[in-house]
Amino acid sequence: MRTNDPIYPAAQLALNGLTYQLVDLPALFGERLYRLPVVLRILLENTIRNREGAERDHAVAALFGWLEHGSSEAEIAFQPGRVLMHDTTATPALVDIAAMRDALAEAGADPALLNPMLPVDVSVDHSLAVEAYAQADAASVNLGYEMRRNAERYRFLRWASKALDGVRIHPPGTGIMHTINLEQLATVVATEPGNESRPGWLVPDTLIGTDSHTPMINGIGVLGWGVGGLEAQTVMFGMPTMLRIPAVVGVRLSGTLRAPAMSTDLALTVTQRLRALGVAGDFVEFFGPGVSGLSAGDRAVVANMAPEYGATTGYFAIDEQTLDYLRTTGRSEVQIALVRAYAQQVGLWNDPAGEARYTRVVEICLDQIGIEVAGPARPQDRLHYAQTAAALHALGFVAQSASGALPLHPVAIAAITSCTNTSDPRLLIAAGLLARKARQLGLKPAAWVKTSLAPGSPAAASYLKRAGLLDELDALGFGIVGFGCTTCIGNSGPLTAPIRDMLRAGSGKPVAMLSGNRNFPGRVHPDLDLGFIMSPPLVIAFALAGDAALDLSSDPVQFAPDGTPVYLGDLWPDSDELDRYVRLAGDPGDFRRDFENASLNPVWHAMEAPDSPLYPWDPASNYLQRPPFAAASQGSLLGAYTAYPLLVLGDDVTTDHISPASAIPPDSLVADYLVQRGEDRGDLNVFASRRGNWQVMLRAAFHNRTLVNHLQGGIPLAHTLHVPSGQLLPIWEAAQRYRDEGDSVVLVAGERYGTGSSRDWAAKGLRLLGVRAVLAVSFERIHRSNLIGMGILPLRVPAGALSGAAALRPGDRIALSAEAASLRPRMAVQVRLHRRDGRTDIVEAVAAIETLLELKLLGDGGVMPSILKQGIQGITRP
Repeated sequence: MRTNDPIYPAAQLALNGLTYQLVDLPALFGERLYRLPVVLRILLENTIRNREGAERDHAVAALFGWLEHGSSEAEIAFQPGRVLMHDTTATPALVDIAAMRDALAEAGADPALLNPMLPVDVSVDHSLAVEAYAQADAASVNLGYEMRRNAERYRFLRWASKALDGVRIHPPGTGIMHTINLEQLATVVATEPGNESRPGWLVPDTLIGTDSHTPMINGIGVLGWGVGGLEAQTVMFGMPTMLRIPAVVGVRLSGTLRAPAMSTDLALTVTQRLRALGVAGDFVEFFGPGVSGLSAGDRAVVANMAPEYGATTGYFAIDEQTLDYLRTTGRSEVQIALVRAYAQQVGLWNDPAGEARYTRVVEICLDQIGIEVAGPARPQDRLHYAQTAAALHALGFVAQSASGALPLHPVAIAAITSCTNTSDPRLLIAAGLLARKARQLGLKPAAWVKTSLAPGSPAAASYLKRAGLLDELDALGFGIVGFGCTTCIGNSGPLTAPIRDMLRAGSGKPVAMLSGNRNFPGRVHPDLDLGFIMSPPLVIAFALAGDAALDLSSDPVQFAPDGTPVYLGDLWPDSDELDRYVRLAGDPGDFRRDFENASLNPVWHAMEAPDSPLYPWDPASNYLQRPPFAAASQGSLLGAYTAYPLLVLGDDVTTDHISPASAIPPDSLVADYLVQRGEDRGDLNVFASRRGNWQVMLRAAFHNRTLVNHLQGGIPLAHTLHVPSGQLLPIWEAAQRYRDEGDSVVLVAGERYGTGSSRDWAAKGLRLLGVRAVLAVSFERIHRSNLIGMGILPLRVPAGALSGAAALRPGDRIALSAEAASLRPRMAVQVRLHRRDGRTDIVEAVAAIETLLELKLLGDGGVMPSILKQGIQGITRP
């Protein structure tokens, strides 16, 4: 909406001597606007401003039509204002763009014309590993490892920032992308420039991010959600993101969050409740009288966990807490006044007494929240903190030998890590106060515990130091090891020698304790199957205990040097003390100043990078190779065919199972490949750092020792059965064998397939393996989108249709008819199972396609062929 419109005329807002245009929703729609959840009001504003004619009118009618049932089958176009990425999703996305530029150049087009059409911010935060810890120079040592190991990849990112318009890279040390978004990038209300004859526009700040925890920004009233890198590419190049108008689950909060509970405990409670309810693909909006008592930091922690509870968003509307946060992080009073005036005028300001219509409503009383943990293998498995022992004992682990000095379930890692809980100063200050009391009592963590603190923001060092708590944390081994994701995404570095010895001997089952968001087996470290998520101060308490199977509600955390038992209650900070130190620590100037200082990273800026529109690929590189799927020649995988199952998997297969991010095991097939190409077996970096090399990632697919391939019993790690020959082969070799022999392959899985990170390589790997369709009971939202982005058809099958008595056996084949001309969103697709004994079973599946744009992408063969076809058509039309 850029001109005068008689149906939806623009309104004006005058503030601070300037006049702006805006879409005044209450003026246009009156009281019925307030029946819509706030998230749908934002979609409504976006539709009116960005769409025209019949498309706009249909979308507006559909949004209000949603009120009748709280659901809709209609699809609308959403145009976000910006894109946010981190280095290990940006690298493959930018490699794709570099390869597409090559393809355009080979077709006779100007490659420099392929540029993102939206601002793209990239944070280099996913490559920092905890090599050094509990030493004064740990942060500089770890940064040195990071820069050395990733120098080639970082030079590529610097090339991208020069070659591609609108791409801005935030170097190592500037913090975690979601914290940067909260503290630096988010405006809550954005301005779009006008011209001499027309004022500029005020619009809601909106974005998409290539990380599943992008909804953290929902905590301050900014609508954004996570997408795969492939969907982000469509948006970068001018296509809107198409979505079916979502169900909106309202979470009504009442009461007050009371000590000793913290925002982490609320987030874990919400995760359990909503995951049990089933909100996959839904928008979640928090409302009610309890919302106003939650700080923006509290809200951001809860919003961050949206992918863990399965939702697209975890939205909190703009209110005074939002403005307080903007003020606390150094935003100008002019911007704060603009946010208030705009949100109140256009109907986006939170009303605690509001009565919007929701699809479903969940009630949570904040007064009832206690100290919680989640584990030992999934973030939705909430427990009272006293129940870690019971949860571990229930596993029935039996040691193969005597455990010696270590308990049966020692704490191997105690990490204050991740965007989830290190972006809220209150949580880190609480950890510092607990560390102070422990130090005063002479307590130290057990010798076998690997400790670390990796804040999301460089400002954390300033406010912890101002509060006098940085030295206290350092004295307990929780000195700052760097500013990045570290342990939360598997960059935990080597375990301590006592833990490694225990694992070799089989004398115990070590456990990770972390303030992260995911604890899937092998996620934190490939040798650790067990982990608990908890608040930062509780992480320190368990580090002091050294034993994950203690009941800290009654057992001593540790004994003081004089033999006095010290209990958790002796260490836990009280609410008044915590409030006092939060006030003492705060300085709004920290956030901009420390970020700008970190952005000056001299090693980063000294790196030389190519200065050309095309990237000069090095055939000898083990980090960056031109991928074969970034080509217009990649055809559609749709059609009628009979296929072998490449793998048959169970429930809760995560993107970590499909495409790991953690350290590359030195005894793996991937390691063998890299060593053959000249790499040092003892310093292979992490899988995530190799995502620019498709040859490595092809071999990394399904490299997870906890993954079970049910196609046949006893299949080794990262292998499968090549059915025609009866041979067990590495998965990529079996896939190549099927391809060479002209056989199609599909993949079969259970419930919640693809849960976890927004990892496009979990779909790219399948494309390289030749997988034409994935048949699963249910899909996690982002992974489903990524599969379509790679041209792979996702099919939902009924529970039990391909498991139990109906399970596939070697020799069974799957016949599908999914022709592009007849396929439609959410249509029934008949699956014929040709059993090896001659029987044929029929399963009625549903195409997990939500929009016509997704259907088009499948027909084109995926996102990249679709973009290239448009670009090549543009230069070949007469």
